[in-house]
Amino acid sequence: MHATIRATILAAVLFGTADADAATLIHAGQLIDAVSSAPLRERTIVVDGGRITAVEPGYRTPAQGDTVIDLRNATVLPGLMDMHVHLTSEYSRTSELDRFKKDAADVALDGAAFAERTLLAGFTTVRDLGDSFRASIALRNAINAGKIRGPRIFAAGKSIATTGGHADPTNGWASFLGARPGPAEGVVNGPEQAAQAVRQRYKEGSDLIKITATGGVLSVAKSGHNPQFTEEEIRAIVATARDYGFKVAAHAHGAEGMKRAIRAGVDSIEHGTFMDDEVIQLMKKHGTWYVPTIMAGNWVYEQAQDPTFFPALVRPKALEVGPQIQKTFAKAYAAGVRILFGTDTGVSAHGQNAKEFQLMVEAGMPPMEAIRAATILPARFLEIDDRLGSVEPGKLADLVAVPGDPLADITVMQRVNFVMKEGVVYKAP
Repeated sequence: MHATIRATILAAVLFGTADADAATLIHAGQLIDAVSSAPLRERTIVVDGGRITAVEPGYRTPAQGDTVIDLRNATVLPGLMDMHVHLTSEYSRTSELDRFKKDAADVALDGAAFAERTLLAGFTTVRDLGDSFRASIALRNAINAGKIRGPRIFAAGKSIATTGGHADPTNGWASFLGARPGPAEGVVNGPEQAAQAVRQRYKEGSDLIKITATGGVLSVAKSGHNPQFTEEEIRAIVATARDYGFKVAAHAHGAEGMKRAIRAGVDSIEHGTFMDDEVIQLMKKHGTWYVPTIMAGNWVYEQAQDPTFFPALVRPKALEVGPQIQKTFAKAYAAGVRILFGTDTGVSAHGQNAKEFQLMVEAGMPPMEAIRAATILPARFLEIDDRLGSVEPGKLADLVAVPGDPLADITVMQRVNFVMKEGVVYKAP
């Protein structure tokens, strides 16, 4: 690479700056634009003012002042989108105690580090589905203000649960601690409190609502898939969410909880581990999206092989969920359920999100469809496809590149070597 070009890119990487008066020409050996049925060969992507202004055949010769980024030996794609992360935490052996040892400042600083790691892995937009201390909302605001580096965040804030449910933050506490969480803390009982919790999330600045419709794996509670809301409670949440322009994501492993959530009108089912044929038909009927998070299931199963890693109540759930979740994905995909890419990263380590592509392809989804599930489809779901999700003139310049052809070897998605967000280069080969 020419020394001047290399220096220009290095300055952008180090300082997050770009020359607004000159165009950037990205010479892409292969382009997957997320809207064409096949990859495009030898294209120039012209970036100016943070936006894509042209996509041209061949390699345009730069004019004076233009910067050329040479990706002729790479595949360029739209910035990737992960529809299920938890940026302000990362599970470990100490996670149960960390709930008592970490203050809001600790969680926020963790989030800043994890956000940058996520961006450098090629994920320029994420949906954060549950935090504590409003940390993901503060993180979103800091990134938007240019104070720290990270992906564009759509934040749910505190997940909404019922008493003792998967997102009740006091599960496992001794009774003398006296915690009585309510709607302000995201714990509800009955339709009225359910609506109140949605309004509280609006007050706090959330972008969407997350509920825990069934038990979960990592909560210190016995069941991993019992239904934990009545259908009336979920209907109250969905109806109130619509008043505030929110979509509703429903964590759900067990079939009965999924059925209640789908009938009540949620927009997406997260995990979906034990969905049955009736759930699949309901999802197709209602147009409900499925966010499978296969790698989270694999990760908890792997850790559960060590009998000392998880609390005693958690380990049996991890052993049950892990072997099933990829099989469920394969069945749902074959049946025509609409699928969005999502990983539940924060369970597994941040920055490894792209492993999910490999697991999706292993389960029968063609590589191009897996890539679309992480680009144009979530952009449409989030209603931002007018500016993101594909490589087209007029879109924001969120671009990533991988060294090779992901349609021939999907594992190259785990080796992102170029990241641009809104025209600013954060990583370059």
